[in-house]
Amino acid sequence: MDTNTLHKPPIHFKDMSWFNRCIVFCGVGFGSGLAPKAPGTFGSAFALLFVPIWLSLGFNLSLIAILIMSLVGIYICGQTAKVIDVHDDGRIVWDEFAGQSITFLPLLYLQQMNWMWVIGGFILFRLFDVWKPWPIRVIDRQVHGGFGIMLDDIIAGVWAALCTLIIIHLS
Repeated sequence: MDTNTLHKPPIHFKDMSWFNRCIVFCGVGFGSGLAPKAPGTFGSAFALLFVPIWLSLGFNLSLIAILIMSLVGIYICGQTAKVIDVHDDGRIVWDEFAGQSITFLPLLYLQQMNWMWVIGGFILFRLFDVWKPWPIRVIDRQVHGGFGIMLDDIIAGVWAALCTLIIIHLS
């Protein structure tokens, strides 16, 4: 994913229907993806604001909410890309919301949700999202549309969650 937004066409919200404005506003992470540098990192950092929500919901309801967030994200990311006429643009960060949230599931399940583990999960997710080890890189290149935009970050979240789980068990 190209996160350099300096050469991307600007997003003209005023030229969109109200429906598309709402979709694109969600797709760009309520504005967090519009950061001039490292929009994916800003989107992932914004997703840290969901931690209190996941804590209040508990593991089972959070799992359901993240599943819904991911499924809805397929449409949101795909429609955002279509409206702003780009493929997997770095400004589209709803996928980071879902992937970053998946990273925290082991912490919720094991009741290890503290800021040290949250920051560690944030770093792990960003590492996998940027590095794109197998199969993330293959999916990023070969799966298109909203599903492709979401899937590589979901897998990055799963990789980060698995690493978090391993690190917790080793410590």
